[in-house]
Amino acid sequence: MLENNISTVNNDVKTLVKDAQALFVAATALTGEKAEELRGRGMRALDTALAKAHEAQQSALEASKEMAKSADVYVKENPWRSIAAAAGVGLLVGVILGRK
Repeated sequence: MLENNISTVNNDVKTLVKDAQALFVAATALTGEKAEELRGRGMRALDTALAKAHEAQQSALEASKEMAKSADVYVKENPWRSIAAAAGVGLLVGVILGRK
């Protein structure tokens, strides 16, 4: 779910930035009120992109904190399983590195 949300926000931000770039390119060819209007729309699009990126960052930060808490609780409740899992991963890494 988190990966899907991050992907959606990422695509939205890319689209907003591309639209803003197109508006700025169009604004350079114009003068007067039209140029100011296009520049304003471009700035608003960039502000929206930054806000969405910030929201995605906050969401990812909250999700990672929640995962860290659940991992901490699991390790405290099952210390021997955690030690066995860590030893197994260490053994696996050692075998893989030993073959190279």
